[in-house]
Amino acid sequence: MTSTYAAPVLDWYQASARDLPWRRPGTSPWAVLVSEIMLQQTPVARVRPAYAAWLARWPTPAALAADTPAEAVRQWDRLGYPRRAVRLHAIAQRLVSEHGGEVPDSAEVLATLPGIGPYTAAAVASFAFGQRHAVLDTNVRRVLSRLVRGVALPPAATSAAERRLAQALLPAEDAVAARWSVAVMELGALICTAARPDCAACPVAGQCAWRRAGQPSAPARRTQPGYAGSDRECRGRLLAVLRAADAPVPAAALDGAWPDPDQRGRALAALIADGLAACRADGAIGLPGDDA
Repeated sequence: MTSTYAAPVLDWYQASARDLPWRRPGTSPWAVLVSEIMLQQTPVARVRPAYAAWLARWPTPAALAADTPAEAVRQWDRLGYPRRAVRLHAIAQRLVSEHGGEVPDSAEVLATLPGIGPYTAAAVASFAFGQRHAVLDTNVRRVLSRLVRGVALPPAATSAAERRLAQALLPAEDAVAARWSVAVMELGALICTAARPDCAACPVAGQCAWRRAGQPSAPARRTQPGYAGSDRECRGRLLAVLRAADAPVPAAALDGAWPDPDQRGRALAALIADGLAACRADGAIGLPGDDA
């Protein structure tokens, strides 16, 4: 299977890949790791400026570890899912305390770092160190589901069968396998998209099982609740107040951020539980690591 698909996909990637800063030669493993954390559930266009600003401020794990998690949350700003900022800070601290300030080149060791799962560990090992690992993000899973299985969309959760398939398709040589992984990811991002796949531009359209089957539709999936008025929006409003403050604020300072006191209290409790806010003994609320 590998020899059938690999050459056209790799040739297409060579000619069509986007020029993304985390893919450029000489990018440090730390920069690759930061990009992978930022790109989780966040579009490339939003990540680009945040990635550049983050690395300009904290070019190494040691630089971030020497700062507070509060500053990490402030720098994260409105990129979304701000727990990732706290996790990056925790990762930096672990890298300094246990790995000499360097990102380890083992996927198994990477998976022991805070907030890093199998996908991120495999992605960093592949893209930072040129290793041979199956990298299964949403785009890759969709491409392989269509190309090999003839199914429009993969299941909600990654299955063992998907992992076996992805592993079987990896080219034998480490560097080529790493390039194949990012090439399939790019194919899913640009061509084999979820809603409007551009089959005419696909380098493996002639081998695609889904296309040969007439592109059967996938069952409808439950849509995510709207953002407006949600607990997510409320959390974001409260976090914006804490980011803007230089020190913990009285709890009453959050009252104007959201009108519903019950929802506001629930959202604040969730921020504290997630490590994104902290409550002092005197009742003041701040970002984690902020001093009065």
